[in-house]
Amino acid sequence: MKTSIKVAALSGAMALALSACGGQEDPLSESGGESGETIVVGSQQYYSNTIIAEIYAQALEAEGYSVQREYEIGQREVYASELEDGNIDVFPEYEGSLLQYFDSDTTATSADEIEEELASALPDGLTALDRAEATDQNSLVVTKDFAEEHNLQEIGDLASIDGLVVGANPEFETRPYGPTGLKDAYGVEVELQTIDDSGGPLTVKALNDGEIDVAANIFTSSPSIAANDFVVLEDPEQIVPQEHIAPIVTDSVDEQAQEVLNDISARLDQDELLALNARSVDEQAVPEVIASDWLADQGVID
Repeated sequence: MKTSIKVAALSGAMALALSACGGQEDPLSESGGESGETIVVGSQQYYSNTIIAEIYAQALEAEGYSVQREYEIGQREVYASELEDGNIDVFPEYEGSLLQYFDSDTTATSADEIEEELASALPDGLTALDRAEATDQNSLVVTKDFAEEHNLQEIGDLASIDGLVVGANPEFETRPYGPTGLKDAYGVEVELQTIDDSGGPLTVKALNDGEIDVAANIFTSSPSIAANDFVVLEDPEQIVPQEHIAPIVTDSVDEQAQEVLNDISARLDQDELLALNARSVDEQAVPEVIASDWLADQGVID
């Protein structure tokens, strides 16, 4: 039986709230491969990522696979080692940031360059399957009023503003597009205010209330951008990588399961992702319902 991700993550980061579904490993049906091994599907502590993970899980179950869910297990710095150790088998990932995590010296910017380099950068035992058309970029976002006041269009336009406060997850501090990257690429100096909700309602409120000047992790597929009339600053130096979504799998995931996941990627375009996220934000629908409704609409499940 695989080590519980919840136990491993809690022992290293007690503050992270984990959710665990599933249970003992059950044999797969004849239509679900030959290994008999339960597939562990994980997700970040980010609602959109959990929705995609649940789509993967339900699609695999529809083909007879036994699935154990390990969701909301923090950011990449927490879960990457669990993938490498084989405690998680399938994870929806964002290719650009994942490449930068495993190769901090990469200069790849285009989706094709990132995909090619990622194949070499991933540790032994991990594979990136087909990428989706859908992307979920990190972005630097300001209010419309702030953009108009300072004549902001690009990230570099922030360089003339003193005492700039950026709100983001704590991991932003060490990301290539974090404070050091902003200063090196654009001459922008920022003070980080930690808001650990991955661009969620706390970040949105802080930006609207003027507690921060810039939000650094309201993702481009978030309905909150349009709902609040936020402005996404352009990134001509491309310090924020292309973030096409792709399943990352371990060697224990068989070929049939990989085909199931690749089929999901082929169906997941930008409009579909925006619609999925909108159901979570606007309707407060839970991932299980969002995933099952989408899979039914796609004809993947009855």
